[in-house]
Amino acid sequence: MSGLTHFNAEGEAHMVDVSEKEITSRVATATGWVRMSADAFEIISSGRAKKGDVLSVAQLAGIMGAKKTPELIPLCHPLPIAKVALDLELDPALPGVQISATVKTTGQTGVEMEALTAVSTAALTVYDMIKAVDKTMEIGGIHVTLKDGGKSGRFEAK
Repeated sequence: MSGLTHFNAEGEAHMVDVSEKEITSRVATATGWVRMSADAFEIISSGRAKKGDVLSVAQLAGIMGAKKTPELIPLCHPLPIAKVALDLELDPALPGVQISATVKTTGQTGVEMEALTAVSTAALTVYDMIKAVDKTMEIGGIHVTLKDGGKSGRFEAK
């Protein structure tokens, strides 16, 4: 189990002890997308979704998702989140929605899981709000694109 911090020497899951780690500024960004039919894309882009403004609701859901991460992911630490910013952009080339979330904190562990949860929650909200028009939507590409702060330093996806 070498290198897997959420497992102890016996291979049992445990919450990592971060009490001795230095408090530093930390940031993480994650991205993903929702691919949909041309009809669904047109309904969102023209603002005709029956449930309301899809992108605004998904943005709020993503912020809420980031804040609820330790309630959803069992071994995540509750963190004092300083900022959650979500960007949802219509992408006619998909067609669909590109989603990016950036989360910031000052603490003893990173916010990658919060950024990933924000993107996932926003994507699921887009799906929920437009599924009556397109049940074949795909959610994908969710990954960390930036992580900075802490002992391991900066990571940027290529």
